[in-house]
Amino acid sequence: MKILNRLPAAVLAILMLVTLAGCGGGAAAPSGETGSGAPVRIATKPMTEQYILGEMLGLLIEQAGYDVEITKGVGGGTSNIQPAMESGEFDLYPEYTSSGWVLVLDHQAEGVDDAEMFTRLQQEYEEKFDMTWVGKYGFNNTFTVAVRGDVAEQYGLETTSDLAGAAGELTFGGNPDYLEREDGFPTLCKTYGLDFRNVVDIDIGLKYQALASGDIDVTNAFTTDAQLANPDTDLVTLEDDKHLQVNYFCSTVVRRDALEKFPGLEEVLMQMDGILSDGEMAALNYQVEVEGRDERDAARDFLLQKGLLEA
Repeated sequence: MKILNRLPAAVLAILMLVTLAGCGGGAAAPSGETGSGAPVRIATKPMTEQYILGEMLGLLIEQAGYDVEITKGVGGGTSNIQPAMESGEFDLYPEYTSSGWVLVLDHQAEGVDDAEMFTRLQQEYEEKFDMTWVGKYGFNNTFTVAVRGDVAEQYGLETTSDLAGAAGELTFGGNPDYLEREDGFPTLCKTYGLDFRNVVDIDIGLKYQALASGDIDVTNAFTTDAQLANPDTDLVTLEDDKHLQVNYFCSTVVRRDALEKFPGLEEVLMQMDGILSDGEMAALNYQVEVEGRDERDAARDFLLQKGLLEA
């Protein structure tokens, strides 16, 4: 497996844009590359979760007899990977349903159920980009509200609605972009009638430390955050009982010509369908992000446990 060096996000973003400028929009994939003579080219976004998923995809594709080239941590995420997919620079990458729906197709996330969204994603990607979405891994990386276990026990917190009666006694700590974005903290408070005693902005990397130390009581989180799987922390995520947050199920976006070029690739990608729960993804993120495991080793062990990889 060829893995391109992981570069800082800003550098990768610049390099990607320069590369794309020379490619021209809508160019076909390189001609003359068929079968196992060409690698299957995978891109990932600059986040631990994506590194692990990229390795899972790569390991399964290698097992099917193809070479693999992974470009890790493409700066800008969807905004740079999608044009590179269109130009034929990459064959596939892990993407989240609402990201494709909103950022690529420019639809509103609200008002469409998950099954309809996935069907329309497949249809519209095929019509507009000659790509499709193959399988859903099972986990949903969306916003959630996390509180310390002692706070949840003291105030009887299970749902976000429960938080309304206790918010006046609690401090909310959130990263600045979440506090400022209209569909973030302001909408959370409006939807659930939350009026916190204090609201502080805090770096995204320090939120869980601040929770553990008692500096804050409540924070915004993602359902697959590594720290939610930390056995040394006592955290509770609250049910989004008013269904405020849109869902971000992960799947593989792949070029149709890649499915033709690499026979059996679609069946290989479908092996990822339904294999990961929120908790399992969070645990893998924890292994790599906190415990320092190599993402390829973590991915391989998980696939072995699921019986998808030959020992």
